[in-house]
Amino acid sequence: MSRDSVSKAYRAQIIDRRWLSPTTFELGLRRPSAFIFQAGQFIRFRRDDITEIMERDYSLIVAPSDPDIRLLVRDTAAGGYSTFLGKTEIGTALEFMGPLGYFTYQSDARPAVFVATGTGIAPFVSMARSGISGFVLLHGVQTAVDLYYEAFFRRLALRYVPCLSITTDASSPRDAFHGRVTVFLADRLPPGRYDFYLSGRREMIRDATLIIDDRFSGSRVYSEIFY
Repeated sequence: MSRDSVSKAYRAQIIDRRWLSPTTFELGLRRPSAFIFQAGQFIRFRRDDITEIMERDYSLIVAPSDPDIRLLVRDTAAGGYSTFLGKTEIGTALEFMGPLGYFTYQSDARPAVFVATGTGIAPFVSMARSGISGFVLLHGVQTAVDLYYEAFFRRLALRYVPCLSITTDASSPRDAFHGRVTVFLADRLPPGRYDFYLSGRREMIRDATLIIDDRFSGSRVYSEIFY
């Protein structure tokens, strides 16, 4: 599939829901037979409510060859689309558009550094499940309960760095970095030329890009904003 493929409308049933933490879950959808995507892309749901039209984007966390669709969803508890996905019945059919986005892996001689905050880890799950390995991964969360795919990434990453921004208890990984991913980039990542993939909040991407421009001359930056 080319990077400029046109997205289409699809309909898929919810097949399961698996909670990974008190606020975050995986949602499984039966994959439409004609739906083709690249690792790192996302789909867009649209729901017409009485008072408003709600749209929400979710990155796929499966490999392009997997039989079903899976998404990583954080329930914001604000009554939005994520809450709807967390409560609606198994078997419900949902409409979505896709695939969308250009946040896909570009093979290069430079080492890849994946930087995620929160559920921004989702596109990297898809990339790793599609066969990409040997990368450095920084995952920034508040506490260890949100390191959803720690064991999975420890097997595939050249280096996995959990970055915890809140003081944590004994359940935190021994090798955790206590600080934001941007602090690790500024103080701990060795100098060099890298391909940086940034996925998360707008503020993180802005601050990380400034650090990369200052410390890692000649590197490339690819980014995807998560809300």
